[in-house]
Amino acid sequence: MPGTSLTQPTTVRTVTTLADGRQLIYYDSGATAPRRTVDERPLDPRAPGSEVRLDPATGDWVTIAAHRQSRIYQPPAEECPLCPSRGGRLSEIPAEDYQVAVFENRFPSLAGPPGTSAPAAEGLWTSGPGAGRCEVVCFTADHEASFADLTPERARLVLDAWTDRTAELSALPGVRQVYCFENRGAEIGVTLAHPHGQIYALPFTTPRTARMAARAAEHRAATGRNLFDDLLAAERSAGLSAERSPELSAEGGRVVLAGDHWTAFVPFAARWPYEVHLYPHRRVPDLTALDERQRSEFPVLYLELLRRFDRLFGGGRTPYISAWHQAPAGQRDELALHLELFTIRRTADKLKYLAGVESGMDAFVNDVTPEDAARRLREVAA
Repeated sequence: MPGTSLTQPTTVRTVTTLADGRQLIYYDSGATAPRRTVDERPLDPRAPGSEVRLDPATGDWVTIAAHRQSRIYQPPAEECPLCPSRGGRLSEIPAEDYQVAVFENRFPSLAGPPGTSAPAAEGLWTSGPGAGRCEVVCFTADHEASFADLTPERARLVLDAWTDRTAELSALPGVRQVYCFENRGAEIGVTLAHPHGQIYALPFTTPRTARMAARAAEHRAATGRNLFDDLLAAERSAGLSAERSPELSAEGGRVVLAGDHWTAFVPFAARWPYEVHLYPHRRVPDLTALDERQRSEFPVLYLELLRRFDRLFGGGRTPYISAWHQAPAGQRDELALHLELFTIRRTADKLKYLAGVESGMDAFVNDVTPEDAARRLREVAA
C-alpha cells in the first residue's frame, strides 16, 4: 500500500517485503518515499519456533524462544543491520536512507498468525504456540544518534508509527495486547547500538497489566471512580501544593514537568531510582485514541524528559527502558494509556542490580526516595 496517508497529513507510509518474506514499512514526513525497496540479500526462509507456557503457580504466561540464542549480538558499527544499505553493504533496510522504518524482527520471541491454535492443557501444564508478532522500530538512519537527539517533528513521526502499528496489530485475531517500548544502553542488555525500539503483539495480557486491571476494578468497586483519573489528579494536586508551599514537598512535589495535555511525575511507590510516568490529562486506552492536541504536545515533553535523564549523571547517555502501557483487548474502559520511563543507574558510577528479594520475590527496594528523584529531575531542566 505505497503512499497510504495516516492521521497526520504529511506522513507517508510505504510497505514492502524483505527477501525472506518479512514486512518492512517506511514512515516519512513529506510526499517523497524512499526510492529503493528491494531487498537483494540471499536470505533463507524464516523458520522460528517459540512456545508460550502458563505458570501453574502464578498464572503468568512465559515465552520459550530458544532460537533467539543465535541472534546478532553487539556487532561493530560498520556491520550494523539497522543502518541503511550503502556502499555495497546490505542491511535489514534496503533503502540508502530513511526517516523511520519498522520491520518484522528476524529473531522474534513470537511469530506466526495469532489465534490459529489455542493453548492446550495437559494436567497442570498449559502451553501453546508462540503466535504473535515482534517488530523493530528504527527511529533514525543515524547510527550515532539517540531518541533524545530527534527533532519534535521526527519524534512525532515515531509517534505516528507507534500509533499505526498499534491499530494494525491490535486488530489481528488472537492479539490481546500491543506493547511498544525502547531499551537503550548496553547496561540494559541492548544487543544493537543503533537507536531503535520494539513492538510486541502479544497473545496474552502481560502480568503487570493484569495486576493494574485488578487494582482498577477494586478501586472502581470501592469508590465508583477510575483509579488512573484519581491517581493523576492526586499527583497534579500534590505538585501544585509543593509549588505554593515548599515545606510540603516531602508529601508531594513528585511532578517533574507538565504541559496543557500531559503530566510527568515520579510515582509515589517508584521501584527504580529514577522512574517517571507520563500520562495524558484526558484518559484514553491506547495510542490510537489520542487527539491531535495530545499528539502535538507529546514530542516536546517526551524529548525534554529524555534529555533530563541524560543530564542526571553529569552528561553521557543514561541507560533506560521506556514502556508504553496500553489497554489490552476487552479492558479499554478502565485502564489508561501511559508511558513509564526508568533507568537502572542509581549514581554516576553505580547500577541498580536486582537483589535477591527483588529477583526472587518481586518485592522492590528503592535506594532513592521518589521525592528526591523528582526534585533532581526538576533541577536538571535546561
